[in-house]
Amino acid sequence: MSKKVLIVVAHRDDETIGCGGAIYQHYLNGDQVFCLSFTDGVSARGIANKKILKTRQSSAIKASKILNFKWLENNQVFEDNKLDKYPLLDLIKVIEKAKIKIKPDIVYTHYFKDLNVDHNAVSMATITAFRPLKNEKCKEILLFEVPSSTDYSPHQFKPNYYLEISKHWKVKKKALLAYGSEIINQRTSRDLNSLETFYKFRGNSVGLKMCESFFIFKKLS
Repeated sequence: MSKKVLIVVAHRDDETIGCGGAIYQHYLNGDQVFCLSFTDGVSARGIANKKILKTRQSSAIKASKILNFKWLENNQVFEDNKLDKYPLLDLIKVIEKAKIKIKPDIVYTHYFKDLNVDHNAVSMATITAFRPLKNEKCKEILLFEVPSSTDYSPHQFKPNYYLEISKHWKVKKKALLAYGSEIINQRTSRDLNSLETFYKFRGNSVGLKMCESFFIFKKLS
């Protein structure tokens, strides 16, 4: 039976970096995948002119077509790298709106102890939005890591679920490249070459070729 999957991210590109392989696997399984984001991902750097914002948006749409998921519209404007300044309830309401619309069986979001404040806020808001309630449909919440953020945190990410993605790497790589300079020549752990090495490291650590890794926050049978 096909499932509905909701990916909740702070910035458009987090979904591809953190769980692009999982997204594509869900597509192959016949699942419907939707993604919700909160900020433009670049304005905090002081470079958010119209051209850059348009490029970022078109990159996200291109990545969604490659991985076969759909972006959900978020009409509320949140400032980049400042999600911690908003009441958590503001973020929760946006997620709950998506929750009512999609009724997801599985939810993916950030690790709640990332270095990036936006990631942390979105993670806590997502977990709260999908807290145990009567008639809650979501049975599984998975937290993913984003290299250059999760790996820089003093709170170590300890995955307990690994997804083999070597057979999906060409597709995921194409989606990563859709984000251009966000991925290429970064000189950080989110650079394309570094990411490939990182996914191989995660895979090798459990005897597989290449993996995305997750922390299972909730899983109900």
